Amino acid sequence: MAMTMTGEVVLSADRNTVWAKLNDAEVLKSCIPGCESLEKVGDTEFRATAKVKVGPVKATFKGKVQLSDIKPPESYRINGEGEGGVAGFAKGGALVTLTEVEGGTRLAYDVETQIGGKLAQLGGRLVNGVAKNYADSFFENFAKAVTPAAG
Repeated sequence: MAMTMTGEVVLSADRNTVWAKLNDAEVLKSCIPGCESLEKVGDTEFRATAKVKVGPVKATFKGKVQLSDIKPPESYRINGEGEGGVAGFAKGGALVTLTEVEGGTRLAYDVETQIGGKLAQLGGRLVNGVAKNYADSFFENFAKAVTPAAG
């Protein structure tokens, strides 16, 4: 089953700060819902483990993430794939673009994913709803991580 999702969020931080945080494994780990580990294993590659719950299916996904088409501090493509045992698999990618706007930076994303196994059998509406919630949670957490602390 294939899914697409697009969106954008305006962050109250300058583009260089947002870019640095998008490339920081510790920041990303703290922002990704269910992420148990995110380890940088090369200049453009990470290994990840995340616990995911979609309806009645709970799984621990292990996989890798690769960055490509890197144009600092403007954009990159992120591709990943993960295996969740009997729950199935997920693979996909996203184009992430940063644009300077008044008061901060606009982060836009265009995601394409494919899932298989038990997850795909749950139905598109449920899976899409959960994927959107995960994306919303990530960007809410990321916005907090890049916003300069008041004080």
